[in-house]
Amino acid sequence: MKTKRRPRWARPALDLARHRAELLPILSAVATRDEMTRPQLDRLLRQYPRAGAGIFSRDELIEAYRAFAGQEGLPPYDERVIQRLRRKPVRSSSGVTPVTVLTKPYPCPGECIFCPNDVRMPKSYLADEPGAQRAEQNHFDPYLQTYTRLQTYYATGHPTDKIELIVLGGTWSFYPEPYQIWFVKRMLDALHDFGEGRDDRAAVEAAHWERAAQPNAPDPHRIQIHGSDLSRPYNQVVREIFRAEWQCAEERARMLREQGGERSPLDEFATWEELVEGQRANEAAACRCVGLVVETRPDHISAEEVIRIRRLGGTKVQIGFQSLNDEVLRVNRRGHDVAATRYALRLLRQMGFKIHAHWMPNLFGSSPEADVSDYDKMFADADFRPDELKIYPCSLLESAELMQVYQRGDWLPYTHEELLETLVECFVRTPEYCRLTRVVRDIPSPYIVDGNQLTNFRQLVDQEMARRGLSSGDIRAREVRFQNLSEVDLRMDEQRYATSSGEEVFLQWITPERAIAGFARLALPAEEALLEELRASAIIREVHIYGQSLAIGAAAGEEAQHRGLGRQLIERCLAIAAAAGYDRLAVISAMGTRGYYRRLGFTDGELYQSRSLSGFQISTP
Repeated sequence: MKTKRRPRWARPALDLARHRAELLPILSAVATRDEMTRPQLDRLLRQYPRAGAGIFSRDELIEAYRAFAGQEGLPPYDERVIQRLRRKPVRSSSGVTPVTVLTKPYPCPGECIFCPNDVRMPKSYLADEPGAQRAEQNHFDPYLQTYTRLQTYYATGHPTDKIELIVLGGTWSFYPEPYQIWFVKRMLDALHDFGEGRDDRAAVEAAHWERAAQPNAPDPHRIQIHGSDLSRPYNQVVREIFRAEWQCAEERARMLREQGGERSPLDEFATWEELVEGQRANEAAACRCVGLVVETRPDHISAEEVIRIRRLGGTKVQIGFQSLNDEVLRVNRRGHDVAATRYALRLLRQMGFKIHAHWMPNLFGSSPEADVSDYDKMFADADFRPDELKIYPCSLLESAELMQVYQRGDWLPYTHEELLETLVECFVRTPEYCRLTRVVRDIPSPYIVDGNQLTNFRQLVDQEMARRGLSSGDIRAREVRFQNLSEVDLRMDEQRYATSSGEEVFLQWITPERAIAGFARLALPAEEALLEELRASAIIREVHIYGQSLAIGAAAGEEAQHRGLGRQLIERCLAIAAAAGYDRLAVISAMGTRGYYRRLGFTDGELYQSRSLSGFQISTP
């Protein structure tokens, strides 16, 4: 039987009645102050320790405040008190609350020598990474992962009404279509159940434990792959471990498709019709999906694939560039060339997807100078120019085939100074329309054989740039986050640049210091659309307003999210598209944002919403 910990949500809850005497003075002090710094709260917690031992956690304080507000001298419930107690407020400071889930271990079409081979995980992930640990504890089940993450956010004071669902793990486009449909459907089921106060986790969890207890149940924890000996590669081992389980799942899906019948929580099957029903239900749900992200490879993008991702509800695609040098891709056995990346991005742009690229400096065959040149190419060449970017310097992992190259002496990781200098050069070259979402993967240091083990490298780069009087213009470095803004602080700025499918307009609300409060991405296509409903249409690819994520329907204030900034960006997009001669303005809306766009005059199509530009009156901005 697999050795897994019971999930945290299944453990006993705090006995509020027992601890009322200690909790009330803490909550009273927090509720009656306009601000509570972390040191102040820490002193307060030490002054009123938890009976028995230790101090209360923030999620316990939040739970108690929700239960006791308006009682025994506490003022009525006030969301600002929750904000003071919130753990890691940066998690929802970008306007939405992200929920990341991992797909199950499955074969990968690639043979990249830098990739880890942990058969407990989907390809390229490691069992001790935080997100991977959560996924394994929840059996890689989309319902359990989504619901449990929502519960954690709620317990720690984060809003849960506007959710970006991020699906990671292996190559999404390589998983069977029935699994993809079921996976998305079950994530939506979790959103709906959580928002309506239902909780089906116990039944789903019990089904997984029952399967794990069966004789001959696969246990990947007993198998380790070392990069110096890949006589049995990842794909072979994963197939050996899970073949029987996959065959059973495929047979059950076939039977359900042909004959119907009652489904168990483990039946990886749902129909397109059921998914569409779930998408429609999400439009007015308490927990709405305002973005759906999947992860794939350039060589698995085709016209058919981008349409399927859109049918699933996808709005953004994470895609691995890794390098824009054909020789580097070849020696690292990436499995595709730069031309495949160009083709994939053109298709994605034609469909209006946001493009979130992955790029890896320090690959075998590269150098610091070549990496900086590669980075320049990424933004100088109109075929690339991603909207968001993860920079993942290559790490030497024991299970990766790169170990053999390292042992031969043909490759070494950059020194700390080389890596720092490379990333500083990259940061200062990043245009304002791109967001650097992550720098360095959160890989536990025991996995790294040689090279950088610091996970706070972005902070080090920021400090070094500040020392030199430099700064990055990327979106993440400029977000307003927790600032309150008055009307005079902001002006709308527009930047235009060419792409492989036409012209892009990046509109942003900025302060005099160029801090960014919101933006829109408007595509002006110059080639034939893949779908009839996008013919002669400009496309809003993204509208995003920064600042702490606020609840749907919350009272307007000075926060960026409730200043009408998004509406004004959309009005400007309408004017630009009309002036450029397009018949319609389409938007690649998420299922949870359709109602918002309907209120602005957009009508529903099959996969997009759009608004006619016929007779639109163009005014000077």
